Amino acid sequence: MNAREVAWRVFAEEYNSSVLEHKGEGEKPVSYLVTPLGARVNRMLVVGVVTDVEDVGEQGKPMYRARITDPTGTFYVSAGQYQPEAAASLSKISPPAFAAVVGKSRAYSPEEGVKYLSVRPETIREVDAAARDYWVVEAAKSTLLRIDAVEDGLKMAQPSVAELVKLGYPQNLAEGVVQAIEYYKDIDLDRFRNSVREALRSILPEAGEHRMATTAKPAKKEVPRPKAEEPEKSEHKDGKVSADEEEAVLEMISGLDQGGRGAPWDKLVEVAKAKKVDKVRLEEIVGSLLDKGEIYEPELGMMKRI
Repeated sequence: MNAREVAWRVFAEEYNSSVLEHKGEGEKPVSYLVTPLGARVNRMLVVGVVTDVEDVGEQGKPMYRARITDPTGTFYVSAGQYQPEAAASLSKISPPAFAAVVGKSRAYSPEEGVKYLSVRPETIREVDAAARDYWVVEAAKSTLLRIDAVEDGLKMAQPSVAELVKLGYPQNLAEGVVQAIEYYKDIDLDRFRNSVREALRSILPEAGEHRMATTAKPAKKEVPRPKAEEPEKSEHKDGKVSADEEEAVLEMISGLDQGGRGAPWDKLVEVAKAKKVDKVRLEEIVGSLLDKGEIYEPELGMMKRI
């Protein structure tokens, strides 16, 4: 079975600038849209403002199309009979409204040299402004990491996946960066830096420059630990997270989110421990839920369902 693809955080400007498609290998190859900054996007998490929803389907076969804007541009989302839950969610949204979408990247080429990009949603949920702002910051961190990776790759006489991995970049990003440099040739990194700056200014007008500095070279996201403790060992050696485990943790988070601010991490650890889920395993499950866009961290040490 193929591993579940990570839901990338990509701004609309970067996504809509992508034209390179790549099909993976294996019995059931996965198709990717490779962005100019090397994101190999199959699944993505988008959070923005739904500005328009339209039913363009036939009678008895609804097909909803929507536009979702982030601070850099617009994502086009469509859902029909093959995405019934997402279509139902879209039909109930009254623009303007904040929404989070986890979905698959889609590229359509009606003729040579023309490519239309959209997102085919797996799930759509209305969220609040805090969730949108948090996504903007996370997307900014991810974008800056990719900018750094491309910049380092361009300094190499021959961009290499192995060399980029040695510099600390994830394997999947290193592979995408090498593909992007080879295909897109002259990549305007300043353009994407400016889009990050403007995105941050849109949510924190007075702190755009500060966020640009503090989000550069972001480290791998870790679930916060309130105090230093002896590391625990997880019984799950393969690290794979099951749907039942995710649902159990989602229920814990819902139960602890009494004031709407989220579930405190220390309380979540206590509840999980009572249910015989050790902290290491809890971190793995929470990490999986974060990647899928099921939860987010509205503030340090708090976990909240989207």
